[in-house]
Amino acid sequence: MKRGKKYQESVKLFDKNTAYSVEEAIDLVKQCAKAKFDETIEVSVRLGVDPRYADQQVRGTVILPHGTGRVTRVLVLAKGEFAEQATAAGADYVGAEEYIEKIQNENWFDFDVCVTTPDMMRLVGRLGRVLGPKGLMPNPRTGTVTNEVGKAVSDIKAGKVEYRVDRTSIIHVPVGKASFEKEKLVENLDTLMNAIVRAKPSAAKGTYLRSAVLSSTMGPGIKVNTNRY
Repeated sequence: MKRGKKYQESVKLFDKNTAYSVEEAIDLVKQCAKAKFDETIEVSVRLGVDPRYADQQVRGTVILPHGTGRVTRVLVLAKGEFAEQATAAGADYVGAEEYIEKIQNENWFDFDVCVTTPDMMRLVGRLGRVLGPKGLMPNPRTGTVTNEVGKAVSDIKAGKVEYRVDRTSIIHVPVGKASFEKEKLVENLDTLMNAIVRAKPSAAKGTYLRSAVLSSTMGPGIKVNTNRY
């Protein structure tokens, strides 16, 4: 693959075979973020689990202390007092059947997270085929199926992110923006990594944290030494 000039310049800043300390890796990834926009910094963590087995799934949520730096659009499917709570908490879209039909009939997906109440799941369930593949289907385990919709919206707006191991045993999660101060990125990354460690399945054998790589939207991946976790 042919890489751009900025990418090639970034690769010269570090040794691709070295796993750097968290602080060093963040310094490097910030230096490698050379795009004209504020690049997102993401961590990719390879785990020693086999996601084909239910007892080795790794999934959960965590609130990053300094947020992700992006504006998260929240859709709440609820009625009555729950809809009022969602509106008061700052949800971007609040409704019920009208939004379900909009998603079904117009392929409308102008939101990043969908929250609903348990009583609405009988209607929301029909959206599984379209929301599931996009990672937008509400789920009790991630706190997006709840009667405390106000709190759920507030947490999401405050920087709540979901981590979930994919079929290749890797978790991909944004931890901030290139414009963030190093200390904030360190704290966000530490918070996320500690949550992933706490979520280790009892069925997982051998080394749990196999590797971790930090990268900006347009930059190269930089290996992180995971011993601190």
